[in-house]
Amino acid sequence: MAIQMSSELLDGCVLAILDKEDYYGYALTQRVQGTISVSESTLYPVLRRLKNNQYVTTYDQPYQGRNRRYYQITAQGRDKLVSIRQDWLIFQANVNTLLKEK
Repeated sequence: MAIQMSSELLDGCVLAILDKEDYYGYALTQRVQGTISVSESTLYPVLRRLKNNQYVTTYDQPYQGRNRRYYQITAQGRDKLVSIRQDWLIFQANVNTLLKEK
């Protein structure tokens, strides 16, 4: 059984990856899927939401006669990532407390 991931946590995962380097959509999807189970169709709405909230920007770069759309974290996105990381630490500690064996 897989545990459902909240959209906020998924946003944080994507922002954390983009905090290290820019990625184009497919490569970003592959990077996320290499660690957690999430469908490609789930990630593109995440990227749109992050862009609409101005947490990421996009730019196109030519590749083999086509353009790849790259995603880049913004300063606002970095601030959001800090907030998500803080919330995660609290949530993780609370869940660990509840899941501890007697």
